[in-house]
Amino acid sequence: MLENMLYYGDNLDILHRYIKDESIDLVYLDPPFKSSQDYNVLFAEKNGSQSAAQIKAFEDTWQWDMAAVEAYENVVIQGGRVSEVMQAFKSFLGGNDMMAYLSMMAPRLIELKRILKSTGSIYLHCDSTASHYLKLLMDAIFSPINFRNEIIWRRTGANNSAKRFGPIHQTILYYVKSVATPFYQMKGPYTTGYIEDYFKHEDEYGRYRPVLLTGSGRREGDSGKP
Repeated sequence: MLENMLYYGDNLDILHRYIKDESIDLVYLDPPFKSSQDYNVLFAEKNGSQSAAQIKAFEDTWQWDMAAVEAYENVVIQGGRVSEVMQAFKSFLGGNDMMAYLSMMAPRLIELKRILKSTGSIYLHCDSTASHYLKLLMDAIFSPINFRNEIIWRRTGANNSAKRFGPIHQTILYYVKSVATPFYQMKGPYTTGYIEDYFKHEDEYGRYRPVLLTGSGRREGDSGKP
């Protein structure tokens, strides 16, 4: 694999053909959501036609058709935990568009696990329409012990929803390949509003926040120490 390479095509085909086992440190995956919204097709075949696989890659409308059935069966015959959870989905959901979406996602997530290094990590961006199903699928592929965080991302400050609370967040599921995966803490400065609200006192050293101290092991009263 070359550095800074942009691949052009169906991501499942690209993963099969070009990406070696355990060669990737980090994957961020922002697939089309199962939310009944169309995405533009970004490319076509050299002859100008658009294959079903390419259209599937950039549309958010999924149907339980022959392609979905084939994708589902290919995952099921591999056996193991992923096969079990996919069969459970099929038993619960039947042959509907959500099942087609999960059948599309499963082989791609399996391939992404293959290419991750033992110290690699993956971030899957999704929304509330399918996040609960995708988390079970990720558990089956990466194991629940390798789940690290469900990161909530607030996407807007307002939303008009007459019959429910406004859907204003999306989810990023963070998994690691193994317990050997390192975690690098990210730090940033406090916001101006946070400082103004909590660090209201100031002296020659700068702004500060007074905090009450209690003695170790004591349930009532102050420690008596400054």
